[in-house]
Amino acid sequence: MAALAPPVAAIRVAVRRAIADLPAYGPVLVACSGGADSLALAAAAAFVAPRTGRTAGLVTVDHGLQDGSAQRAEAVARWAERAGLAPVEVVRVQVAGRPGGPEAAAREARYQALTEVAVRHRASALLTGHTRDDQAETVLLALARGAGPRGLAGMPARRDLAGVPLVRPLLEIGRQETRAACVALGLTPWEDPHNRDPAYARSRVRADVLPVLVRTLGPGVLDNLARTARLMAADNELLDELAGRALTGARHPDGGLAVKVLADLAPALRGRVLRSWAHELGAPPAALSHRHVAALDMLVTAWRGQRATYLPGGLRVLRRADRLVSEDPGTALGGPAVPRPPSGQPPAGDEGGG
Repeated sequence: MAALAPPVAAIRVAVRRAIADLPAYGPVLVACSGGADSLALAAAAAFVAPRTGRTAGLVTVDHGLQDGSAQRAEAVARWAERAGLAPVEVVRVQVAGRPGGPEAAAREARYQALTEVAVRHRASALLTGHTRDDQAETVLLALARGAGPRGLAGMPARRDLAGVPLVRPLLEIGRQETRAACVALGLTPWEDPHNRDPAYARSRVRADVLPVLVRTLGPGVLDNLARTARLMAADNELLDELAGRALTGARHPDGGLAVKVLADLAPALRGRVLRSWAHELGAPPAALSHRHVAALDMLVTAWRGQRATYLPGGLRVLRRADRLVSEDPGTALGGPAVPRPPSGQPPAGDEGGG
């Protein structure tokens, strides 16, 4: 009997560990584009799941952004069925017309589709093929954008997606290993041309920045960047727990947040409390930036009678005596809607860098 190729064994072990403590109900679904990472993941899930008393299925999303995308998606589905994966679904999405750039729009459409399929099948988890190299790229992009600890934590190994665990088993597996696994298994992955398109920041990091870092600092730089993400994620988990308690303690009996309690918090903790509160009010997480949180903080620490601060989602927050309140309908206070300033006139507290 031929020895099992080490990359194949490593990926199977990673999948076994990732699904070991998942609920027993429903299939484990693999999100697979047909690229080397997700293809190697799907092959491992097809092998591991039945041996652990589970079923594994596959979902492939056709974004319709390239010629032949529908045929490629169908080819992935046919391979999945031959590999014994079930259920297998091809989902076609509409990317055009969504907010944000092309990358963000495609990602939003993809995750919306994956979520719908996972919920419909009552999946015990949705697995994605993000690797250590993807994590390193994410950390570098976060650094370049001036992100704080939350951004430097990169992609979490597990998070909730509409009640379904989104799990990334390969965050400690390198991209070279997934390619080698495909070769060992006789699989031919699809090479997405978008991954080499210099129009995308991640593609430039992948093609230009990471190779320079590896040549200059050695191959260990990829592991080091991924380890940075794990360390930051652990710190974030603790800080988020502390912030949750602080947010509970800062709630004013009449609604809003008590300024005195906020002022007594350490700045790092107060920022997290204000960010969490803004999310609670309805500010979209992707649109809420450092400058918005800093403007809220000014209402606490540098109050000079300034006007309200505007947040993404049409929210208006102001200081009323000893508390911060929101006057947008649908928030905790349910106050009246307040019109925005005239076009071209920035709202108070909304200036500054992100």
